[in-house]
Amino acid sequence: MSSETDSTTKTDLTDASESSRQPSFEQVSRTKDVAFRWLTLAAALVGIVALAALLLNVLVDALAIFDPANGPWVDWQFLTNPPSFSNPYDAGFFPAIVGSIALMILIALITFPLGVGAAIYLEEYASDGPLTRFIQLNIANLAGVPSVVYGLLGLGLFVGLLNIGFGTLLVAGFTVSLLILPIVIISAQEAIRSVPDSQRQASYGMGATKWQTIRNVVLPRAMPGILTGTILALGRAIGETAPLIMIGAPTAVFGVPNSLFSKISAMPMQIYTWADLPETEFQYGVVAAGVVTLLVILLSINSIAIVIRNRYQTQE
Repeated sequence: MSSETDSTTKTDLTDASESSRQPSFEQVSRTKDVAFRWLTLAAALVGIVALAALLLNVLVDALAIFDPANGPWVDWQFLTNPPSFSNPYDAGFFPAIVGSIALMILIALITFPLGVGAAIYLEEYASDGPLTRFIQLNIANLAGVPSVVYGLLGLGLFVGLLNIGFGTLLVAGFTVSLLILPIVIISAQEAIRSVPDSQRQASYGMGATKWQTIRNVVLPRAMPGILTGTILALGRAIGETAPLIMIGAPTAVFGVPNSLFSKISAMPMQIYTWADLPETEFQYGVVAAGVVTLLVILLSINSIAIVIRNRYQTQE
C-alpha cells in the first residue's frame, strides 16, 4: 500500500515539474497579444513616419531654412502673384489657387447630389435583380479605372461631342466629377446600408411614406458617413492632373476664372510645370512652396467639411 502511495506521489511530482517547465496557455496568449500589438504599431508608424519625413523635407525647402539668403519661398507675394517661368523669385500661385478652389466647388455641386441620389435609388428603390447587380458591379469597377481614362472620356464627350471648349472650368468640373462619382456612390451606399432596418419599419408603422422615411430617418443617420466619403473623394480630386492634361487645360493662366467657360489651371498642373523647368530654384524652392500651399488648402477644405459633418452628427 505504501509503495502504491509513493509511486502516485512521484507521478504527481513529475507532472507538476513538467507543467512548470511548459509555459501556460495564458502566458502564450499574452505574449502573442503583445507581439501583435507592437507589430500593428510598427505598421502604423511606417506610414506616419514616412509621411512626416516627406512633409518635413518639403517644408524645409519651402521655408528655405538652410538657405536663408533666398528667404522663404512661401510668402504673400507667392500667394498673390501670377505665375512666372523665367524668374523664380517672381513666381506666384494665385490664379492656380483660385482655379482649384472654383473647381472643387463645382465638383462638389455636381457630385454630391448625383452620388447621393444614385445611392438612394440603388439601396431604397431598386429591386435586387440582375440589372441592379450589373449596375453595382460596373460602379465598383469604375471606381478603380485610371484617371487618364476619365480624361479621355471628358475629351471625347464634353470637348468633342458637346463642344464646350478645351480646358474650361465647366469641362474640368464634369470630367473630374465623373472620376470621383463612383467613390461617392459606394460610400453613400454603405452609409445608407448601415442604418438599421428597424428604424425604417418604425417609420412605416407611424404612417410615413417611403420618401418621408428616407428624408426624416435614413438620410439624417447616414449623412455623417456620406460626408466622410465625399471628403475623401474631394481630397483625391484636388490632386488630379492627368484628366486636366487630357482635356487641354493650360499649364498656367495669368488671370482668375470669371465664368464657367473660362480656362483654368489647377495647382497640381502649375506644380508639374515648375518641376519640369531646369533651374534648381524652380525644382526645389518654388515647387516646394506650391506643394505646401496645396496641402494647406486641402487640409483647410477637409477641416471645414469635417466640422460641418461633426456639427450635423451632434445635432442628430
